Amino acid sequence: MAPLRRLLLCLCLPLLLPPPAAPAPAPGPRTDWVACRSLSRELSRLVATLKEPHRVLEETQLSEEDPKNWPPRIRCSDACDPSTLDTNNTRCLQRILQGLQHYRDLLGSDIFTARRLPRLEATLDQLLGLVQVRGWGAGGAAASGAGSWSPDSPDPPVSQQEHGRPPRHSLAPSETWAHPLLQRLALQRLQSFAAIVSRVFTHSAS
Repeated sequence: MAPLRRLLLCLCLPLLLPPPAAPAPAPGPRTDWVACRSLSRELSRLVATLKEPHRVLEETQLSEEDPKNWPPRIRCSDACDPSTLDTNNTRCLQRILQGLQHYRDLLGSDIFTARRLPRLEATLDQLLGLVQVRGWGAGGAAASGAGSWSPDSPDPPVSQQEHGRPPRHSLAPSETWAHPLLQRLALQRLQSFAAIVSRVFTHSAS
């Protein structure tokens, strides 16, 4: 009878043991804060050292109103203040990522056809590849399911993304005579944006 009891014990033992634990999910990609800090500082330096090719524009005060479908500004509601960044940086990174893509598209538009800035474009491309936002899946919209938006809307949703990056935005063709003015306006806006982004990444890397 002893061999029979041992056989029954072996058969019942798997039923008594708890099921194996599910494998832990693989960690998602993480933002390289140190690299982002370095690149954002380089972006600020590049914009600050650009020379205005049209002297008459150096003393020109440009309108505070942006043309339609231009890059969104970082606002207080984007939660980029240090106290919020320490607890939840998702919304701030979403806005930064969206702004980076907007400015990259702007530099590649017809406005800069006669004045390409390859080092600025390359730096923006590098930052776009480094910033990782929780909840933005590569190949689709974010889990929050933002709908489509119109260029006439005051602020496009920050959670929409395609192929791991925010959607590209096509700017309406502009008159050639206006390109120098629009270039100066775009670079002024980019300088302000880069300064805020640099502060965010410096805080996150510390």
